Amino acid sequence: MPSFDVVSQLDHHELDNAVDQARREVTQRFDFKGTDTSIEKNADGIVILSNSEGRCVAALDVLQAKVAKRGVSLKALDAGDPKPAGGNNYRMLVALREGVDTDHARKIVKLLKETKLKVQAAIQGDVVRVSHKKRDALQEAIQLIKDAEYDLPLQFKNFRD
Repeated sequence: MPSFDVVSQLDHHELDNAVDQARREVTQRFDFKGTDTSIEKNADGIVILSNSEGRCVAALDVLQAKVAKRGVSLKALDAGDPKPAGGNNYRMLVALREGVDTDHARKIVKLLKETKLKVQAAIQGDVVRVSHKKRDALQEAIQLIKDAEYDLPLQFKNFRD
């Protein structure tokens, strides 16, 4: 039976390149001189350190520009507020969204069930598998999900006959 998977994945290689480019631009730009601003990626996400809240936000803008230029969706970045990190420093954590969480998966399944398409949608961990006898119905389901505009970067993988 034909099927496809609705997933939310990040291209970590492109994201690493974007973080590296943003780090280099922050060290080179005149308005960041003497602010000790740094951008690093770790297991929690991307950490921006600076000596003021405004410089953290400006470094986030640089990071978002580089991420967008590398073709990674900005919906995958979940920026928090700058928080004091001891001394005169501020720390901002930019969490990375990956995988379709349960709430979004339920919304996708509900959307597909509300339509008159007779597709079957099943939540399998952080993936939603959609299946039907005909490919045309699956292509309509893909278009329907694309038009719904979720706050996650969604991809459609494993389209099988």
